[in-house]
Amino acid sequence: MIIFPAIDIKDGKCVRLLKGDYNNVTHYKKSPLEQADEFFHLGFKNIHVIDLDGALEGKLVNKSIIEKIIKKNNFKIQVGGGIRSLENIKNWIDVGVDKVIIGTAAIKNQEFLKMACDKYKKKIALSLDVRNGFLALSGWKKQTDILALDFIKKIAQTKISRIIYTDINRDGTKTGPNIEGTIDFSKVINVPTVISGGIASIKDILNIKEKKSPNIEGVVVGKAIYDGNIDLRKLSKII
Repeated sequence: MIIFPAIDIKDGKCVRLLKGDYNNVTHYKKSPLEQADEFFHLGFKNIHVIDLDGALEGKLVNKSIIEKIIKKNNFKIQVGGGIRSLENIKNWIDVGVDKVIIGTAAIKNQEFLKMACDKYKKKIALSLDVRNGFLALSGWKKQTDILALDFIKKIAQTKISRIIYTDINRDGTKTGPNIEGTIDFSKVINVPTVISGGIASIKDILNIKEKKSPNIEGVVVGKAIYDGNIDLRKLSKII
């Protein structure tokens, strides 16, 4: 199981949102680059980086900061936020990103998702941000009436390399992840799936690992790290 420590960037700083609410932001002292350095030196090989400004504005905003993280540390990095074109995807792959995360653009335009997956094989991760079973777009600001399960069935033949399934109602709450819901979802389509939202402790991660669900590839861990609920050294040993 892959553990993805998260770096969410807003206004050039490390932040965490509560349930995707841009009006409920917690800022942290370490810069994104300093936080990435800490993850790297503790032995983490994968990180999850989201440009929150980019997700909201629909364009790349914090690209220079993320490029510095990529150049300085030898991570497998998955990046998302504001990626809306094949050119955006190419730019990220050219600078060394392992997986490019697309969400809003993929849901609005399934043909774009297919083209991206065909052109950049094994490089495209699909972000599904889910609130009460329905997809949310544009930095979680726009709620749709599209059921995540219905959407995934429509794109079952698309060669997605990874799905990041975020339960918005859990995200940033530290109330525990939606393990069963995500596992049930992962059984619908045979694509490696990453659980995101609500991780509160190492126990949550061990619970996910013990399920041994074949389609669950990993877990994104954010606020519990930043608030000190999870000891990074102990977490690094679970990898």
